[in-house]
Amino acid sequence: MSPTSPPHPGTPMEGLNEEERAVVETVRAFVDRDVRPVARELDHSNTYPEKLIEQMKQLGIFGLAIPEPWGEVKVSTPCYALVTEELSRGWMSLAGAMGGHTVVAKLILDHGTQEQKDAYLPRMATGELRATMALTEPGGGSDLQAMRTTARRDGDHYVVNGSKTWITNARKAGLIALLCKTDPSAEPAHRGISILLAEKGPGFSLSRDLPKLGYKGVESCELAFDDFRVPASALLGEQEGRGFGQMMRGLEIGRIQVASRALGVGRAALEDSLRYAQERESFGVPIWKHQSIGNYLADMVTKLTAARQLVLYAARRYDSGERADMEAGMAKLFASETAMQIALDAVRIHGGYGYSTEFDVERYFRDAPLMIVGEGTNEIQRNVIARQLIGRGTVAP
Repeated sequence: MSPTSPPHPGTPMEGLNEEERAVVETVRAFVDRDVRPVARELDHSNTYPEKLIEQMKQLGIFGLAIPEPWGEVKVSTPCYALVTEELSRGWMSLAGAMGGHTVVAKLILDHGTQEQKDAYLPRMATGELRATMALTEPGGGSDLQAMRTTARRDGDHYVVNGSKTWITNARKAGLIALLCKTDPSAEPAHRGISILLAEKGPGFSLSRDLPKLGYKGVESCELAFDDFRVPASALLGEQEGRGFGQMMRGLEIGRIQVASRALGVGRAALEDSLRYAQERESFGVPIWKHQSIGNYLADMVTKLTAARQLVLYAARRYDSGERADMEAGMAKLFASETAMQIALDAVRIHGGYGYSTEFDVERYFRDAPLMIVGEGTNEIQRNVIARQLIGRGTVAP
């Protein structure tokens, strides 16, 4: 499959309007022309892709979730998912650089005051201001209610103390949606959690960059807050104690985005495997004609197509305005496990070359696990799905 070939036949464009189709096609061309030729080198050298990020700004990618009057082109969530897939097909790190940014934009759109929207969204839409979210702490992962980072009200400010970890794009982000406890004594604990829209200043520090198996180029950091003062006007919305619910809604689009990243990694692994299986010969025939290799390819394309349909189903549910935590959880769970299996099968198809850094399949194999453990581990996703299944009392869509 050549880099200029049309998308995989399982990539549905139906349901997108003409403008959205053009957006996806523009991003696909950008990936083929500018990303794929340099992704391997940038990944191996762990270099921040400054030039590619600037091109993403120019293409309007950071503003795809922001409507007028703050942005220029807001697309549907299915379109956003396909754009994320295309970016990840080129290099998953690029999609990671805009994932948290989108969650923060949605948080401000859904819960922010008019002043917060006007102050942040226009600059976020152009990518001039990039945002990330800070949830996870060194002492705990998925149990957000057990967080220890506190924000004590002191006159016209909050004073923040604590730490966060695995914060993507922390060095480049100018705005951080910081989840913290404004009332540590609240029962149940989630009633005491709020979100502060924090900009860097005295008392804020990046304590270290975290070394990673994959997901290179874009940094993941630990943050420390030592009497870090944030204006009281930075409270998302106008009432304390609503941050947990706000973030749970935000994580719905976050998990759809992570699922879409998995689609991109899986698709890249499949396309590379398909090309290699047609070019590589063994016992006088292309290796795809051997039943074992053909079976791998058949399973890969079947699982990838099913995963994409599940992601788009979750995206449409999100756009309906209904809660989509179950659907987003299913999409993230299935797509990430699928990407990991496809990446492993791609290594098998490539044989020894699959273990070589001269081919990209080893990168897919290193990148795929992130989607399994990121944005809520798949073990947590199963808990979410089960709770929603019991709560809804039906398996009907």
